[in-house]
Parts: sequence; structure tokens; C-alpha cells
Amino acid sequence: MDILTWTYLLVGLSFVVYIGIAIWTRAGSTQEFYVAGGGVSPLANGMATAADWMSAASFISMAGLISFSGYDGSVYLMGWTGGYVLLALLLAPYLRKFGKFTVPDFVGDRYYSNKARVVAVICALFISFTYVAGQMRGVGIVFSRYLEIPIESGVIIGMCIVFFYAVLGGMKGITYTQVAQFCVLIFAYMVPAIFISMQLTGNAIPQIGLGGSVADGTPLLEKLDGVLSELGFAEYTSGRKGMTDMFMITLALMVGTAGLPHVIVRFFTVPKVKDARLSAGYALFFIAILYTTAPAVAAFGIYNAINSTSEKNISELPVWIQNWQKTNLISVDDKNGDGKVQYLADPDTNELSIDKDIMVLAGPEIAKLPNWVVGLVAAGAMAAALSTAAGLLLVISTSVSRDLVKTFNPTISEKKELLIARIAAAGAVIFAGYFGVNPPGFVAEVVAFAFGLAAASFFPVIILGIFSTQTNKQGAIAGMISGLVFTIGYIVYFKFLHPELNTPENWWFGVSPEGIGSLGMVLNFAVCFGISKFTPAPPQQVQDLIQNIRIPKGAGAAQNH
Repeated sequence: MDILTWTYLLVGLSFVVYIGIAIWTRAGSTQEFYVAGGGVSPLANGMATAADWMSAASFISMAGLISFSGYDGSVYLMGWTGGYVLLALLLAPYLRKFGKFTVPDFVGDRYYSNKARVVAVICALFISFTYVAGQMRGVGIVFSRYLEIPIESGVIIGMCIVFFYAVLGGMKGITYTQVAQFCVLIFAYMVPAIFISMQLTGNAIPQIGLGGSVADGTPLLEKLDGVLSELGFAEYTSGRKGMTDMFMITLALMVGTAGLPHVIVRFFTVPKVKDARLSAGYALFFIAILYTTAPAVAAFGIYNAINSTSEKNISELPVWIQNWQKTNLISVDDKNGDGKVQYLADPDTNELSIDKDIMVLAGPEIAKLPNWVVGLVAAGAMAAALSTAAGLLLVISTSVSRDLVKTFNPTISEKKELLIARIAAAGAVIFAGYFGVNPPGFVAEVVAFAFGLAAASFFPVIILGIFSTQTNKQGAIAGMISGLVFTIGYIVYFKFLHPELNTPENWWFGVSPEGIGSLGMVLNFAVCFGISKFTPAPPQQVQDLIQNIRIPKGAGAAQNH
């Protein structure tokens, strides 16, 4: 069968499974809609968390970034992996013990203020909408290539699918759908990685193959360094980013992870605090499978892409170039008219333009793997994008229905609250679809902005809310607003208002828009501390509550004997 047939078959089968699970596990109450009834097993929750966490940015875009940026692209690998460890160890158990469904719910109760809750809702909406735009873009790219339709049409199809199972099933449907999606995406990521590793290095383990040698006995990375240097690019294992910017982007991605509302809410779906810790461990293991493979996929992809295109006659370009040209994500321009492709670092003479977001998807075609593998990767990319999109849509709907509407109308019936949540999710799908069609950047870049917003707004108030008894509502509100406004302003200024100034010479302290969330976080902490110091301390019952969530049950029992 050809690629298109395999893609229809495998993507279609996966959609049938997802929709079937959504119907089978549809939510019948607000508790099932928000936290799946709180009865998910740690293993299932670990798989669902991994699927929720490994978005289109992880599956599609991260390896593509590393392919083209080499060492510089490692910030995403380090930041996202380290961030999950930070979340699992430092925050998840305490938030689970606090017992609130959402981050705004935690902020509202911990800081004893509906104003703080509303500010947290606004932050959650900004973060979630920015993040989900990247997912819908990923969906559009997959559909565009494999179903041979415009990206815009692909985004609309993705909107319809995710709307169906997110709105119908709520967190209960999403959780069990994400278990299936994790199985699909990890299988789809590993199969081509293993095949290509064997092709290039003779080793079936991609992580080891990355350090192996190609057919002529030269180490793969050394060969790649030489090939890129000859073309005028930086060596693959070296970087061009400044150390300050590297650090700030990595930090923003790490602490932003700990403030992501759609990941935090996963720890409320298990029965006990112990289960939250266990599911975090499972999720970390499942995430590590993909994240330790991504550098190998990146190196294999760029090595094969260069070898199959550079100095080739345009009439002899491989089929994968022709296939991807239909999506407008690859362009060939014979600038010197010699009939050959010059793939060079100089943009004035470079005749081949490849979008960063296609490297993982095109990898099996570039390596001439069987058509079923290409279709499998398409199904995996869809699983990655849709799983995260569903989790984000639930955060948006919950923020509106529970944290806004119910806060100001506490007597609302459960049936009406559930209806409002579903209407909010429907509106969020439409909004996300618009930014999927008109994205502010490539997938991983858009997602990095979401992490920066989370770092600048949520991380300080969550950390201080758990570990500081003196941080009060005035400090929290002022901190969230200042961090969010500063970070959004910086991103908008350089990415939208003055993109021509988006260069290291013009950035504050050499920090790019992708890393500015770190400075936003520092500002948030400073404002929180400063305002809290000169305003009344939190009520005693709130201080006692903070002490309680940090002390395990029975911790003082031994002292009583």
C-alpha cells in the first residue's frame, strides 16, 4: 500500500479508538469532568501524564530544532526534562494534598482572595491558549502532508476531533484516551528511530547509535560536524547562543513546567497523595524514553537530509522533497541557475529551505523506510498533539466554569456548571484553531512562550504558597500581574511589533523572548516578597494550613511517646 493509504488506515484506526474511549468513559458529573472521579490508577495516570506532557512540540518539533540548531537546541531537551523532575518532586505531592482541582482553585484558597483567583484564571487562560495554538499547528502540519490538504483544513479537522472527546468525556474521557495515545506516540517515535539507527550505525538502540560510527568508520557526530562545516554552518556539537540566553531559556522551560496548569491537574485524578508520587515516577520513566531518543533522531534526520539533497540535480531530488513541497514547508529555488541544489548557511545563496517542524515526520521518508512506518509516525504525531490539546482545553473550560462562574455564583447546579464547562471548551477550540492557522512561530517556539508565561506568573506563587507562611494575597496578586504583563510585553514587542529588532544586540541582558520568562519570574518573586513584607501577614488559619500540607500524616506521633 502507498503512504496515503497507510496513513488513512492507521490515523483512522487511532481516531476510532480515541472516540470509542471517549464515549465509553464520558463524564456524568463535574468531578468526573474535572478530575476523572479521582479514581485513576498510578500506572494509567503516569501514561496519561506522559501523553499530556509530550505534546506536538516534543514529538514533532524538538528533534527538528536540535537537527538545525545542534547544541543550541539542547535547551529544550534539558529544560523540559529537568522541569518535569522539579514538578514531580517539589510541587505535585503538596498540591495533591491541598486537594484543589486547579491552579486558580489553589491560588484562590491559599491566598484567601477571589481577586487572586481571577488573576490566576487570566494567567491560566493566557498560558493554555498560547500552548494549545502550538498543538493545533502541529495537527495541521500532519494532516497537510499526509492527507494532502491545506494546513488550514488540517487544523479544522483536528479541532473537530479534539472537541468531540474533550467536551464529551471531560477529564475521565481524556485520561483513558491519553493512555491509548501514549502507546501510539511512543511506538511511532521509537520504531523509525530503531530502524534508522540500524541503517546508519548498525546499532538497534538509538541512544547508543548516536555515539556510534557510520559505514566508513567515522563517528556519526564527527562526520556531521564536518559535513555542516563544509556547508558553512556551525558545527553540530557547538553552539552560537550566548551562555546567558542558554541558561535563561533552560530555566524558563524548567520552572515553566512546574507552573503548567494542565500537567498539575493530572495529580488530582489519583485516589491518594502516595499515588500522586507514584504516578509522577511512572510518568518520568515514560517521558525519558522519548526524550533520551530525541537527540539521536535529530542527528540521524539532518545527516540523512543533507546527504540526500546537497549538490544533487534538481531533476534528481528525492521523492520526499517533492512530497513535502506540496505543503509549502520545503522550498527549492535555483538562484544561480546551475540546476543543482546548494544547501548553504548563507541565506542569499542557500537554495533549499526546510521547515524545522518536518524533520521527525519526514525522517522515515528520507531514510526510505517502509510506507507503514511513515503512516505510523503520522498517527503518533496526531496522538501527541491531540493529547496535549485535550488537556489544555479542559484547563480552559474548568477555569471558566469552576474558577470564574462558580466562584461568583456558588449556588449554580452541577448540570448547569457542566454545560458551561463544555461551552467554554467549544469556544476554546475555535480560538485555538485560529492561532493554529495563524501561529506566532514554529511549534516548539510557540510552546516555549507558554512555558515562559507559566514561569513568570504561576511558579512563584505556587512555590511561595507551599513553602512560605508570610506571602499574602496582596503580594501574590501584584506578583502574578507584574510577571505576566512584563513577559507578554517583551514577547509581543520583539515578535510582533518590532521583529526586525529581535536580535541579541537588542535583547535585555542578552535574553531572547523564549527565555524572558526567567526574568519575569524573578520580577514576580521580588514583587511578592516586597509587597508581602509591607502588608499584613496571612490569617493564622492560612498559615496553619500551609504547615499542614508540608507535614506528612503521623509525623509527630513518635514525639508523643
